[in-house]
Amino acid sequence: MLEVSEALDRLTAAIATARTRGADAADAIYVGDGSTSVHMRLGALEDVGRSEGEEIGLRLFVGSRSASVSTSDLSKAALDALVDRAVAMAREAPEDPYAGLAPEDRLLKGPAPDLDLADGGEPAPERLREMALACEDAARAISGVTNSEGASASGGRATIALATSTGFAGGYATTSYGISASVIAGQGGGMQRDYAYHQARHLVDLEAAEAVGKRAGERAIKRLNPVKIKSGAMPVVFDPRVGSGLIGYLIGAITGAAIARRTSFLLDALGKPVFAKGIVIRDDPHRLRGLRSKPFDGEGLPTAAQAIVDDGVLKTWLMETASARQLGLQPTGHATRGVGGAPGASLTNVHLEPGAETPEALMADITHGIYVTELIGHGVNGVTGDYSRGASGYLIENGKLGPAVAEITIAGNLKDMYLNLTPASDLEFRRGIDVPTLRIDGMTVAGA
Repeated sequence: MLEVSEALDRLTAAIATARTRGADAADAIYVGDGSTSVHMRLGALEDVGRSEGEEIGLRLFVGSRSASVSTSDLSKAALDALVDRAVAMAREAPEDPYAGLAPEDRLLKGPAPDLDLADGGEPAPERLREMALACEDAARAISGVTNSEGASASGGRATIALATSTGFAGGYATTSYGISASVIAGQGGGMQRDYAYHQARHLVDLEAAEAVGKRAGERAIKRLNPVKIKSGAMPVVFDPRVGSGLIGYLIGAITGAAIARRTSFLLDALGKPVFAKGIVIRDDPHRLRGLRSKPFDGEGLPTAAQAIVDDGVLKTWLMETASARQLGLQPTGHATRGVGGAPGASLTNVHLEPGAETPEALMADITHGIYVTELIGHGVNGVTGDYSRGASGYLIENGKLGPAVAEITIAGNLKDMYLNLTPASDLEFRRGIDVPTLRIDGMTVAGA
């Protein structure tokens, strides 16, 4: 794997070659990564995996025509051949009036912020084995746990670098660590499974393996003996680990591509109330050690923290250069890209700010409702906002969590759900998208 300076040398050389061979503009990205994972099951080593790879992706423009190519062979001869192939492809590509590099005057100038995304470590397989074993042992020690799907521990590092023919050159390194367990409680047809996991940029920030395993085991036994419920309209409360998905649908609906293609259920929502008053959703690409932090976007524009929704009002689309040009606007610094194809757009570390009430207080007036801990299927229409998902969790009776429920369906429309969403006070930063416990009144629940 190359260091950032070595990767930038390769990228700038490839771009220079592209310019001499007929490209009017070009950008190039390097992604190198390596990771080790260990999987234990029933106290025995089941798998040790090691993956390593590095690729360079080149995108170039001949007039308003463009082509994207990639290679894992980083030699000069291979990169020269890559350039020739890309130039030939671009000359045969259809014209696209919106294609092109980001405006030069909007590129990141000066040094990129240091976001402390790498700790320089890479744990040995023996250490990962110890972590995975401790995690599974803690889960299996919970009374009622009868089987295990296993526990895993992983560690890896990556280097990302980007350069453009308009003068941008930058890169950064990351490390990542993870621990997870999935176990089964009960016997026969009454068995139930659940899981727990944690991820961190620095090993020192990773939750103790025993704590993750214990949480997986406790979750599994709580799901035993689910009861049947009657269908009807009722409040639904989303556990933070599944509530984050609701914000994921928002992100997809406000990308510039979805708006330009008119395929979003929030097509005319910019500057209008999308959530109830008081709701704030923030994106923070500069969070130190954040799982999705980055100093610049996929086109070399600076990233910055901002409120995407403020006091319930949608404040911005998420635009890379192509969709911004199509909409007659400016790119917003949210471009994302891999080594192949054109950039898209998305957010980084997203969170919905907490409310004033604890989860217990948020549920206190619910006489009959559902607390959801797992969602199944992908029944969401991004054009209309219609939402229908299989779910399991717990019955809420007279403000308290009751027995487990399973094999139910919850349904609504995301526009209505967002307007009727109330957050609790229990926000924690653990994922790429973080939310507190969320309550949505008036959803349709279909039981047995």
